[in-house]
Amino acid sequence: MESLYQKHCETCKLGSPVVTEEEAHKLMLSIPAWKRQFDDGVEKLIREFYFIEFKDAFGFTYKIATLAKRENHHPSILTEWGKVTVLWWTHRINGLHVNDFIMAAKSDMIAKLSIKS
Repeated sequence: MESLYQKHCETCKLGSPVVTEEEAHKLMLSIPAWKRQFDDGVEKLIREFYFIEFKDAFGFTYKIATLAKRENHHPSILTEWGKVTVLWWTHRINGLHVNDFIMAAKSDMIAKLSIKS
């Protein structure tokens, strides 16, 4: 079975359905460090990543931006000294789509690889 981080985003159109509660629960099992939270009335996935140096946090931000461009799915990113906060949600449907869970899993993989390098 293909891991979530190995999948790619599908084109999401206006009116595409948000994930159901049951789907979200199953998908969250693949990204346990992430939280679902409402922000400005929209459900989003959020995670904070921690770094020792600002340059490492900035480098991670750049890698997430590169991933977002490649997958054509863009997060909200806050880069601070020692911390990067990433929020994934699908703007077109104002909520969570399977794409957001894929991108969260890919973000986790980038973090794992960034720590090793």
